Amino acid sequence: MERLKIKELPIGERPYEKLEVVGAEHLSNAELLAVIIKTGTKSYTAVELAQHVLRLSHDGRLSSLNNLSIEQLKKIKGIGRVKAIQIKAALELSKRVATNDGLLHHTIKNANDVNNLMMEEMRYLKKEIFKALLLDTKNQIIKIVDVSMGSLNSSIVHPREVFSEAVKYGSNSIIFVHNHPSGDPTPSAEDLQTTQRLEKAGSILGIKVLDHIVVGDGKFVSFKEKGYI
Repeated sequence: MERLKIKELPIGERPYEKLEVVGAEHLSNAELLAVIIKTGTKSYTAVELAQHVLRLSHDGRLSSLNNLSIEQLKKIKGIGRVKAIQIKAALELSKRVATNDGLLHHTIKNANDVNNLMMEEMRYLKKEIFKALLLDTKNQIIKIVDVSMGSLNSSIVHPREVFSEAVKYGSNSIIFVHNHPSGDPTPSAEDLQTTQRLEKAGSILGIKVLDHIVVGDGKFVSFKEKGYI
């Protein structure tokens, strides 16, 4: 049986037209990705190519697609350099919207609020990333700063780099967040030592360290809740 091309499908089944008529929220993940991919090949429609891309997320989470490289995407038959770049750009843009614009002025009340905001972004990272959430006097997020990449130690996480942005933006307080790629959020001795060092530096500058959250795979540890801060 001969396969129909997307342009031969009923208008209601074409991703472009469907989005225009019923809205983006009514399209499936594959259909939305097909709009980004734009065109298919002789063997696959754009929607089918999108489905192949989505299958690369072995855990079924869209967020894990952010870890795919352009080379990995290009291994899919029908996904060349241009399509791979388009997909990476779309994924990065969606991540930035979710993890930056969506967090600004968000009020942090407790460690669980931080976990809800940062878990999906950080739980699948392959490297250890240290972030600082800068807060105003109402505990609203002013800015999220990427401080360092790599194992947490005094040579990588230096108070000067950590607090320079906090001073620049007039931050009243700060919360640290970093991930453990192993999936186990249990703080290491180095985590504790570095946090104590940063807490002392913050005290000198008049910027209170409210908490340090270690993110694992679906689990987190709050230094404040554990009594470390």
